[in-house]
Amino acid sequence: MQTAMTTALLIGNSDGIGLALTRALLDRGITTVGLSRSPSPVHHEGYRHHVIDVTDPGFRDLLAGVCRDLGRVDTCVYCAGIGHEIDLDIDLVAGLPGVLDRERDVFEVNLMGLVATIEIVLPLMLAAGRGHFIGLSSLADRFCNPGAPSYGAAKAGMSSYLESMAFAARKRGVAITNIRFGFVATKMAKADTKPFEISADQAAAVIVACMRKRPIRVSHPWRMAALLWMVGLPARIRIALS
Repeated sequence: MQTAMTTALLIGNSDGIGLALTRALLDRGITTVGLSRSPSPVHHEGYRHHVIDVTDPGFRDLLAGVCRDLGRVDTCVYCAGIGHEIDLDIDLVAGLPGVLDRERDVFEVNLMGLVATIEIVLPLMLAAGRGHFIGLSSLADRFCNPGAPSYGAAKAGMSSYLESMAFAARKRGVAITNIRFGFVATKMAKADTKPFEISADQAAAVIVACMRKRPIRVSHPWRMAALLWMVGLPARIRIALS
């Protein structure tokens, strides 16, 4: 039986979607704790914030301590994410050092940070027989982008892991949701053209709705998902025929 949410744990919420979600949850009277690599601009009696990067060796221990202090984690949302663009034709020809050095960082934050969070939080939810874990992935998880290969690949791993884990956990009363956003007006949206872009507040509203419905996957906006599927179709055909 689903119980009312009273506590939320957010990872990577000092700006962007995570910050908008923090404010939305506090407005609803939900006790919220955030862990992020930067200080939070939020000052509220119902909010506590810890400054730590998900790649920090002490992240797991701090997260475990936060969970013990809360006593109960109804919902955990993994919002942390980074990305960058590369151009091998320009960067390598120019002789720039460490062109691919940052690729590993993208996987460490977007995918391995998620895995580390699940490692600590999910057993607590399973033991309690309740809880909801949400990961913010991307519609880029199905789209081959030579300009940012690490981002799409990390998000593909994230989406696959979340949805597979969702089927494993739901029989124990725990829901896991993979939210695949398109363009959201944050510092992560670096493209020159951003069709169907939504605001961080709109993205937060989608997450809050997911907390009520607890689906396995949400792709938003659906028109962007359909557009990316059509754009990626020729590439999928070429790969299949190669």
